[in-house]
Amino acid sequence: MTASSALSRRGFLGTSLLFVAGAAVGCSSNPQQTASAKGAEVTLTQWYHQYGEEGTQAAVKRYAEEFTKANPDIAINVVWGADTSQYETKLNAALLGADAPDVFELGDFRAEMARKGQLEPLDDVYGAAKSGFVKADLDYLTVDGKIYGMKTIDDIMMLFYRKSMLKKAGVDVPTTFAELADTAKKLTDGDVKGLFIGNDGIGDSPYLLAWSQGKDLIDGKKVVYADAATSIGGLRDLHSDKSVLLGFTTDWYDAGAFTQGAAAMQWCGLWALPTVEKALGDDFGVAPWPAYDSSGKPVARLGGWTQAVNAKSKHVAEAKKYLRWLWIKQADIQIDWAVKYGFHVPPQTEVAAKTPELSKGPAKDAVTIGTKYGISFPAEWTQAMQAEFIAAAADIAKGSAPEKTLNKAQSKAQSELDKQMG
Repeated sequence: MTASSALSRRGFLGTSLLFVAGAAVGCSSNPQQTASAKGAEVTLTQWYHQYGEEGTQAAVKRYAEEFTKANPDIAINVVWGADTSQYETKLNAALLGADAPDVFELGDFRAEMARKGQLEPLDDVYGAAKSGFVKADLDYLTVDGKIYGMKTIDDIMMLFYRKSMLKKAGVDVPTTFAELADTAKKLTDGDVKGLFIGNDGIGDSPYLLAWSQGKDLIDGKKVVYADAATSIGGLRDLHSDKSVLLGFTTDWYDAGAFTQGAAAMQWCGLWALPTVEKALGDDFGVAPWPAYDSSGKPVARLGGWTQAVNAKSKHVAEAKKYLRWLWIKQADIQIDWAVKYGFHVPPQTEVAAKTPELSKGPAKDAVTIGTKYGISFPAEWTQAMQAEFIAAAADIAKGSAPEKTLNKAQSKAQSELDKQMG
């Protein structure tokens, strides 16, 4: 899940502008010729999905203009396109044709794309700057020892809690799953439930439970989430005492349940923090999902969009130059993109530390949580695997045997992974 949850539904390729030496011209059927007329030797096509936040489209046009001013031989044809639900389908189709973009966004990074030769390795683009990126992001984008993408924003998902409600109930912020379940029960009072993790009562919790037990979803060429049967089995306990809010008017990625007092704790994302702060002032805090037990670890999920280079582009070197300029060298642009049109974290730790909006209070705590406890889905994880996993977790929450249920789903996921790995 990415940060934008209110995407408009316009058609794909709704706007396409070509920036040549700082001047914007309409995208023609022969942009290379147009670029040549303006003095640029190369035109790169860059695809973005259609962000919902106001100002994003103008921002990416401005970034392209600034790059071309600094590099007059390279024009950028910015294609602002499909909403999230359509974007990946459009991109996959384009990458099979002759008019594929040189640089493009990925909402969910797929290792399979790298192994198919669709993505260009970017290790040389990172260079010495690699050590300044969040490790969880680098791990997520690494396939067979090479890095194939560059995060542009980090969306940190974590636990929001009402300070006053915890104080009234005489409980502390939970540090283990047992404490989470007990705290949720004690916070449940009348119309207020202790915890909201999604309208289905599942949300991200199966992943969080596995990771917090120290287990993963995939290990090399094997699907292994059944190893987390113990922790995922905790969903039965969480649901049995009726302390989990179900069927709210908005889902977990919107903070409405939390700000309206329907839940004392909610799993949500950093993008909601300004809304929460406006509604509740300083009566809230943020924390990672607690460790399953003393041998486990706290976790926070990292989402956010990634940019990649088409390995079959005729201008790979120029595309890499553009990515390095934009997402490594331009700290001001990275800060602008992260916090001026939404609320996210720049993936470089030094840039995040320089971002005023992230320098205090819960926002600063969130950055620390993401850096210290952040984890992403394996790059081999697919929608089909996710559907089976979530369905299994839902059955467990209703009382099904955890190990048997997870093993059944895992066998199907293994077949998916085998196909992917060839």
